[in-house]
Amino acid sequence: MNTYLLLCAVAPVLTIIIYIYIQDKYEKEPVGLLIASFFLGGIISVLIVTGLYIFTGNFIPITDEYSIWQQFINAFIVVALSEEFSKYVIVKYFAQPKKAFNEPYDGIIYAVMVSMGFACTENILYVLQGGFETAVLRAFTAVPAHATFGILMGYYMGKAKFSNNRFKLNMAGLFLAVLFHGAYDFFLFIRFIPGISTGAFVSLFIAIVLSRKAIKRHQNNSNFKT
Repeated sequence: MNTYLLLCAVAPVLTIIIYIYIQDKYEKEPVGLLIASFFLGGIISVLIVTGLYIFTGNFIPITDEYSIWQQFINAFIVVALSEEFSKYVIVKYFAQPKKAFNEPYDGIIYAVMVSMGFACTENILYVLQGGFETAVLRAFTAVPAHATFGILMGYYMGKAKFSNNRFKLNMAGLFLAVLFHGAYDFFLFIRFIPGISTGAFVSLFIAIVLSRKAIKRHQNNSNFKT
């Protein structure tokens, strides 16, 4: 295994984790739970996605790569829903019930940890196969994209923990993550239309802007802010 490429694959993931951890200003989460969330995302989420890919691949086959409709289904259902659902399950059933999950921002940090675990495994596979150029490209696109999907999902799951409308808010988080993930992938999947891939970067930019606002809002609404 190429150690240099491995470091290149892991570096953007660690950078985002450190940034999100620093933004948890008022009541830090137990490091053990964060590490557990990361590895659950990197292992269990990947296994769930693999199973879902096999299922959707059999029932929703892509027979025409130049079909906009089929690529839409591929982006939003086969890929985005499968991947975000695999992350959602871990946040919902592992992190959200924990006593340490005691303020809205915790939804963001746990969702990001799970997302970065998934992104780390995915990034290592892509980078070891594609090399340094792939590492650089994904460091500024796919890895931050997974982080924003996690933040948007976690924002609502953080609200859900302290609401009587937990189901609706959890679903809102999952929906928003799938929406932006699907949009990002869709514009990349239909690259046979000249210039259309720009839409992926526009959707990523919008997701980053919304993510920054989500972080700020939960910081301001912290139960531990004095």
